[in-house]
Amino acid sequence: MNAENPLEEDTASTSWLARLRVALRRRPQLGTAELIVVISLLNAALYQMPLFAFAVNDLVQLGYGGLLTLATLFVVVAFVTALALASAALASQHLIKPLCILGAMLNAAALYFMQSYGVLLDKTMMGNVLNTDVAEAATLWHPKLALYLLILGLGPSLLLARVQIRPTRRPRLFGFAGVVFAIGLGWVYAASSTWLWIDKHGRSIGGLILPWSYTINLARYQTSKWAASRQAELLPDASFKSDEKTVVVLVIGESARKRNFSLYGYPRQTNPILSTSGAIPLADTQACATYTTEALLCILSHDDPSVRLAGAVELLPSYLQRHGIDVIWRSNNWGEPPLKVGTYERANDLARSCTGSSCFGDEVLLSGLEQRIRDSTARKVFVVLHQGGSHGPAYNTKAPPSFEHFKPVCDSVELSRCSRQSLINAYDNSILFTDHVVGRAIQLLKKMEGVPTTLLYISDHGESLGEHGLYLHGTPMALAPDVQKEIPFLVWISDGFAHRHRIDASTLRNRVAHSQDQVFHSVMGAFDMRSRVYRPQRDIYAPCSGDVCDR
Repeated sequence: MNAENPLEEDTASTSWLARLRVALRRRPQLGTAELIVVISLLNAALYQMPLFAFAVNDLVQLGYGGLLTLATLFVVVAFVTALALASAALASQHLIKPLCILGAMLNAAALYFMQSYGVLLDKTMMGNVLNTDVAEAATLWHPKLALYLLILGLGPSLLLARVQIRPTRRPRLFGFAGVVFAIGLGWVYAASSTWLWIDKHGRSIGGLILPWSYTINLARYQTSKWAASRQAELLPDASFKSDEKTVVVLVIGESARKRNFSLYGYPRQTNPILSTSGAIPLADTQACATYTTEALLCILSHDDPSVRLAGAVELLPSYLQRHGIDVIWRSNNWGEPPLKVGTYERANDLARSCTGSSCFGDEVLLSGLEQRIRDSTARKVFVVLHQGGSHGPAYNTKAPPSFEHFKPVCDSVELSRCSRQSLINAYDNSILFTDHVVGRAIQLLKKMEGVPTTLLYISDHGESLGEHGLYLHGTPMALAPDVQKEIPFLVWISDGFAHRHRIDASTLRNRVAHSQDQVFHSVMGAFDMRSRVYRPQRDIYAPCSGDVCDR
């Protein structure tokens, strides 16, 4: 038997390693059209899990019809992506790589949030994304997000970066785009039996397809924002029935849902202060939107959503300021529309001069407020406190440790990993702190003896805490659960205010069916302000019998 030659073994090993190094150095080559096909198929396969999970959950019996629907969704996603990339390549084939690398990173991040919080990336959610400040965005960080970015973002990006593109002539690209369009259209028509299901769920599907959910809806949001940024149309001039000194405080809550307020029957005592302060819970209040920017327009506008969307109109704070009312806006939030007010103060700025134990979170909005109101030379003062409230997912950071009454608390931003009870505990503690802050604002007004004063508290929208697999807010109104739409609306009135407006607590408490657009008319009524846009039927302070109001 011949002995093995070590030299031959070393030579073979070296040769194998050399071939591997050569193979690794050799960059794969693909034509532009071929690369577009590969990327389109990978996009449909890697990043559409929420879309296919939604379809599978709805298509209970996955027979031929269900499988055909899934196949149609896959084909539509792939062919739409291919057409978009072909269009970009016709402009410049050098765009393909950077666009796809950017898309992979964004898709990875979007997929994490969709799977972790059950969100749809529709127009409203893109508005939420753009209006989230850096501090709130930082609370969304989780190591799992890094894994998504590494595996589904950076991994495909590095592979794509190695690919060497063989340019394809423009006529061939035109032909390729035509073939893609024809095949895609042919499939869609052949699968016409799936149209009804797709049409029925079109809104949800549109918020689940990556990357088109966030790209198209981002463009839609920016377009509507641009339209709203036009010079606001001034409302008709107003007059005052009385020049009596009046102070009105409007507290705009954040992500507070009616279900978790003990004032509305919640078995836990989350409103110990407000329940003994004379605050009146108004019944049946629905938010007009599930995200802050649109909800603020509802609260501050004089008319219904269809009129608001038709064009930019003057908002309540600007309207009041123009008529000589001293408007003080203090904010611990974002997403606020352009306003013309006398004083605008951010919580961070107020915190610099705040001392003691009353400077945490929303409570800093009250710092120095009593003296600021007393120092005002105006006969009428309007204060807006825009809270950070119960904005998630880091509910445990919305109240100081002394308000951690309900335990244990969820201290993770990956809410699906928390127990249901710990998540509710953290949220309820944030409501408990809101009760404290609003209660302090009422105590501040009670000190102003001889001055008619009133406070309104209304949340911008509600919040999902895992019901139906949903978290946070921003679900389209047509699909949103009640917990995102049913909100608390509280009113407190001083004795002087009640006498001046001939109204009592029982009258307010017995009225039903309230909405956010009542705030505009109620504040006008509180200041005895009248103009052509004032509607007494929407004024909660107006003494009304049916549709007839004594104003």
